[in-house]
Amino acid sequence: MIAYFSFGGYVWWAMHQTPETFGRVMSRMPGPVVFLLFPFETLWTHARAGTLHLGDPAPDFSLLKLDKSERIRLSAFAEQRRPVVLVFGSYT
Repeated sequence: MIAYFSFGGYVWWAMHQTPETFGRVMSRMPGPVVFLLFPFETLWTHARAGTLHLGDPAPDFSLLKLDKSERIRLSAFAEQRRPVVLVFGSYT
């Protein structure tokens, strides 16, 4: 029981870290062990739920332009009162 809860706690801790840290931890896991022993999807959903609510301003971030000439900040569009559409997913 101690080993099970310790391992589960380690995975829970990793889920609350940056994506890079989480990826490094999960790359060392043996096969599908985590997915078989724990309700992984439920844990992941709770760990990454965030605290944004309807009407909250979007968090500011910057991205590199496709031609890599400069970085663009989301707040720059808000200052100019220009609409922004964020598309998450793949169209390939």
